Amino acid sequence: MRILADENIPLVDAFFAGFGDIRRLPGRSIDRAALEGVDVLLVRSVTRVDRNLLAGSPVRFVGTCTIGTDHLDLDYFAEAGIAWSSAPGCNARGVVDYVLGSLLALAERCGADLSKRHYGVVGAGQVGGRLVEVLKGLGWQVLVCDPPRQAAEGGDFVSLETILAECDTISLHTPLDAGTRHLLDAERLARLRPGAWLINASRGAVVDNRALRTLLESRDDVQAVLDVWEGEPEVDVALARLCRLATPHIAGYSLEGKLRGTAQIYQAFCSHLGQSPQVQLDELMPPAWLSAIELDAGTPPDWALATLCRAVYDPRRDDADFRRSLYDDPETRRLAFDALRKGYPVRREIDGLRVRLNGDAPELARLVRALGATLL
Repeated sequence: MRILADENIPLVDAFFAGFGDIRRLPGRSIDRAALEGVDVLLVRSVTRVDRNLLAGSPVRFVGTCTIGTDHLDLDYFAEAGIAWSSAPGCNARGVVDYVLGSLLALAERCGADLSKRHYGVVGAGQVGGRLVEVLKGLGWQVLVCDPPRQAAEGGDFVSLETILAECDTISLHTPLDAGTRHLLDAERLARLRPGAWLINASRGAVVDNRALRTLLESRDDVQAVLDVWEGEPEVDVALARLCRLATPHIAGYSLEGKLRGTAQIYQAFCSHLGQSPQVQLDELMPPAWLSAIELDAGTPPDWALATLCRAVYDPRRDDADFRRSLYDDPETRRLAFDALRKGYPVRREIDGLRVRLNGDAPELARLVRALGATLL
């Protein structure tokens, strides 16, 4: 069996070496010629896998080590009898950590009390749903918009119009499809509340980037955090410079998230072959650098929140790395976008952190549990 994999997928050898020969290429370089003799294709979101790429190739299984599937032509897969799998939820926790870190940075910049803001989460799937759990666990006010879930389940969902009217902090976590492309267009962006914060860690085209740039040029009260961009790896430099935080599509790039993605595709491939998985992710996961944190019972909750989150991840580092690339020529910027992702440093997740409280501190204990850390 011959396997072609995006070079940025970790642990491919550990999981797939037993199935055959493995070859790697940059995800944007995978073309029809590269698929000659290939049975299994393993990709990430930068590779568009459709009829043009696959027609006439021997590929019978496509795995994407990502949550999203907007880069996969699933209708063609069904027509051609090509099995496929994605990795739903693999990096959800990493994106939640990114949002928490962004909120802390915005609060510090604006002198805001995070507990007093009104949060709107648009899209409550694997990522948005977990974010909602954390925000509610912290005792913060949260409204949730998810029309597909509302139609299927009913429940306590609200419209996007309600989010825009009542929330001063909006985080987007929708898939990209015909219904969500430019979900936030010029008209809806103009309805953002005074002092609103907008975070997009879903897909770039969920927000009309040109309209957002125009808005930010005229309203300095609105603070934007963008991890995803229309036309990646091309980025609207003027827009990036107007954002409070700008990063190169790395919100979910925790080590655990990336390794989980590979493990989930491996398990799906084993199921496709009718085999039992022989490799376990727990055996391959390296220990965290930070094993535990101790907090005194008298620690102020806001300080504890910032300390626990930033001890694991602070997106301001990624923002600084990305901004240094914005002064280069367009081709160099495009290459830098991919290089920052390929060479991304090791980053862990908050729910792998262990916390010991010295003394009786029920409010701190609630905070630790809400974050998903382990209370010792």
